[in-house]
Amino acid sequence: MVVLLGIYYLAPFMRWDRGPHAPDQAILIDMTSSRAYFFFIDIWPQEIYYLTGILILAAIALFLATSLFGRVWCGYACPQTVWTDLFVWVERIVQGDRAKRQKLYKAAWSIEKLWKLGLTHFLWLVIGLLTGGAWVFYFNDAPTLLEQIIHFDVPWSVMGWIIALTGSTYVMAGFAREQVCTYMCPYARFQSAMFDKDTLIIGYDAERGEARGKHKKGDSWEGRGHCVDCTACVQVCPTGIDIRDGLQMECIACGLCIDACNDVMHKLELPADLIRYATTSSQDTRKTGTALPFKIWRPRTFYYAAIIAVVGAAILYGLLNRSLAEVHVLHDRNPLFVQLSDGSVRNGYDIRILNKTLEDKTYNLEVSGLNGLEMRVQGAGNLQAGALPVFAGSIGHFRVFLSAPKPGETRANIVFTLTDDQGVQYENYESVFVSGMP
Repeated sequence: MVVLLGIYYLAPFMRWDRGPHAPDQAILIDMTSSRAYFFFIDIWPQEIYYLTGILILAAIALFLATSLFGRVWCGYACPQTVWTDLFVWVERIVQGDRAKRQKLYKAAWSIEKLWKLGLTHFLWLVIGLLTGGAWVFYFNDAPTLLEQIIHFDVPWSVMGWIIALTGSTYVMAGFAREQVCTYMCPYARFQSAMFDKDTLIIGYDAERGEARGKHKKGDSWEGRGHCVDCTACVQVCPTGIDIRDGLQMECIACGLCIDACNDVMHKLELPADLIRYATTSSQDTRKTGTALPFKIWRPRTFYYAAIIAVVGAAILYGLLNRSLAEVHVLHDRNPLFVQLSDGSVRNGYDIRILNKTLEDKTYNLEVSGLNGLEMRVQGAGNLQAGALPVFAGSIGHFRVFLSAPKPGETRANIVFTLTDDQGVQYENYESVFVSGMP
């Protein structure tokens, strides 16, 4: 919990030097400029497929972890679980252990009950506020926004999100808790499809535990199981299941039942792990006296690992070979062409050059495919097709006219070629030159 919350709250304040023309926040989703920054990677809107690949990697990695270790994500790393654990920790610090909390809730209203419950909910709201504030830091420059918050000068567009996220954290972690896991999260419904006999799950050793029953100190264990039916495993279960009835959909593999049972076994001076993490295969073979070791590599995990490797390699290849500039050409629709007084034909084009680098660039635009083509760039100053300036990380918009003696055909295919001032060619864009109606 400390590690995951530390990453969540502190990651927006990590810095990453990208040069003078780019933000220095390591992780930033800049909605204003339509850019996403992840350390050395910056993603443009038209490169949303990288985000798709990352989501696929995350999903398959979750499937792999599930096939190996069961619902370890749900029990230890899911945000709902992490914040619920934090809220429960606050309850325990302010109100005491489970027995004291139950006694407090059932007691008549008093000064003690009022201040303990009030302090608990106040701390919950503070945590919710920190949670909502940390989330919006990922969409704004964190130090600047923090200073605005300190001086109560936060834009309402940002404050609205903070208030909404504060409320959702307060409700989900304070009241809904594991009901979200049981009734709202779809993962509980299909996670069993990723289980097999070698998946590490929480299991109750029925061979050792049955027949269960109460036990008095000094009585013999002969002919009876080690489970004393104390129901400690049920009491600590956040979803309220009895693991002794077998693995159930509601189980989030948090392991609290293991800790509770081991405490009881320790008091009874019995071996631990009556409830433990184990695979179905090891439980079956343990009955014969030969427990199988935990197997990581098996067909299911191999397939998941292979998919992760393929998708990861595809993303890495795309990032290493991505073009640092793009050109987009839009031919005028009305009119398609203009007949000039000397008999030549002129076509108009909107040219957009995307500079993905962190440096101001000057680009050279050439056109080929038709003899006698002349290019003129319209704009402020003396713009030339061989020196089109585009600022770092921005889009340059240029109005270009092509003129040529009227060709024999009404439509001719042409190609725009973009290079930079170093002679590096980025890409070709195919378009048409129209000289008449068909």
